[in-house]
Amino acid sequence: MQLVSTVAELRRRLAAETAVAFVPTMGNLHEGHLDLVRIAREKGRCVVVSIFVNPLQFGANEDFGRYPRTLQADCEKLEGLADVVFAPDERELYPQPQQVTVIPPLEDDLCGAFRPGHFRGVATVVTKLLEIVRPQFAVFGKKDYQQLFVIRQVVAQLNMPVEIVGGETARAADGLALSSRNQYLSADERTKAVALRQTLVAMREVMLGDATDYDELAREAAENLTAQGWRVDYVAVRAQSDLLPPRAGERELVILAAAWLGQTRLIDNLEVCI
Repeated sequence: MQLVSTVAELRRRLAAETAVAFVPTMGNLHEGHLDLVRIAREKGRCVVVSIFVNPLQFGANEDFGRYPRTLQADCEKLEGLADVVFAPDERELYPQPQQVTVIPPLEDDLCGAFRPGHFRGVATVVTKLLEIVRPQFAVFGKKDYQQLFVIRQVVAQLNMPVEIVGGETARAADGLALSSRNQYLSADERTKAVALRQTLVAMREVMLGDATDYDELAREAAENLTAQGWRVDYVAVRAQSDLLPPRAGERELVILAAAWLGQTRLIDNLEVCI
């Protein structure tokens, strides 16, 4: 496995490759990230993993400064899984003053309503990375469901020649979605955190039982989480196809939620076909 830090070095390394699969990450890798790398290995002959904590997708009061940076440990985990690790510094990826250049759909909805500018930052860095790496495949996790949707839309709008692959959410034994931010949870909060997944599963069961007032169902779920000590950003039922409120007769749905335990914001989702 080769570690590179500049665009020029990466392009030299990939010049002769014809089947590149790419996994962009912010590092602090866990088993969920490694699952995505394994999917990439199935798709391409050369697997590239980027590690870059992107300042453009963090708000002024978010955790950019304390986000864990563990490059050496990440590279050890990627040995035998990836061929190239691309770990640029901020000046390498943003040679000009930082500037958002891509405006994605749904940027002010769901998570976007609570993290202004977040998806512009995500869409900008992913577009830059896809242009630098020029992979045939790029793999993203379904845990960040809105992010996956936004990236697919941006790639389609820009006619980028890359297939976006969604990887299933990796979970702990109790069902909590794996996330680098889980390490912010105290022991007591970690025990309580499984309630987010449990809430979505309970909503799915009601929906499969012919419930159709999805707004009321989401409101009740948010109230239940609040009663358990969560601070809820949103719980919503949307259409999988466009992440808009479902139309009459819509059958492929997704439940999405974001809520805080203490100082830690957790997200999760659950696809539902009725």
